[in-house]
Amino acid sequence: MNIQTQRLNLEGAAGLIEALRDEPMRLPGTPARGVAVIAHPHPLFGGTMNNKVVQTLARAFVQCGWSAVRFNFRGVGTSAGAHDHGVGEAADLRAVVEQVAPNGVPLALAGFSFGAFVTSQAVHALWPARPMEKIVLVGTAASRFDVAPLPPEAHDRALVIHGELDDTVPLAAVMDWARPQMLPVTVIPGVEHFFHGQLTLLKHLVVRHLHA
Repeated sequence: MNIQTQRLNLEGAAGLIEALRDEPMRLPGTPARGVAVIAHPHPLFGGTMNNKVVQTLARAFVQCGWSAVRFNFRGVGTSAGAHDHGVGEAADLRAVVEQVAPNGVPLALAGFSFGAFVTSQAVHALWPARPMEKIVLVGTAASRFDVAPLPPEAHDRALVIHGELDDTVPLAAVMDWARPQMLPVTVIPGVEHFFHGQLTLLKHLVVRHLHA
């Protein structure tokens, strides 16, 4: 699979947002299926847009014809500002969406761990004025943060994936978040938080969801 990567300098409330846009190879004049914005894990524990799970999500979207934009939250890499416990990070995500996927462009949101928490907040804030075509939450940090419930209308468009043996975010915490919503969770047996050795399977599950 051929991927073209472009560096972006976007603007957020705290200043510069460093981002990368991964584009599928396609014929001139052929539009992408839409834009997917992907959020990375916790900045204070080494999370960046180059995290392997985040890159795997980007590759899955690109394989399915989407333009995939991953970015560094405030205070990470060359992005301006300082960590803001999810509040400023949700604003960062919304600022990225406004600039790379303006109204009328099909939008998907995805996130891993802390990034899944931030993505849930963005979905809650943007829906229904800006519904997403697809939502992917991986290793959702439900034991550590106040993950927003997904709108009932979004459930058919959402994929929630968690590792059975996740020792960073226990599976039980994600089930406790999903249960009141009757939101299905795809559990990968024997897998921990970072999906070591199972990134290919993770990508396959996301690709299958995007084709559905």
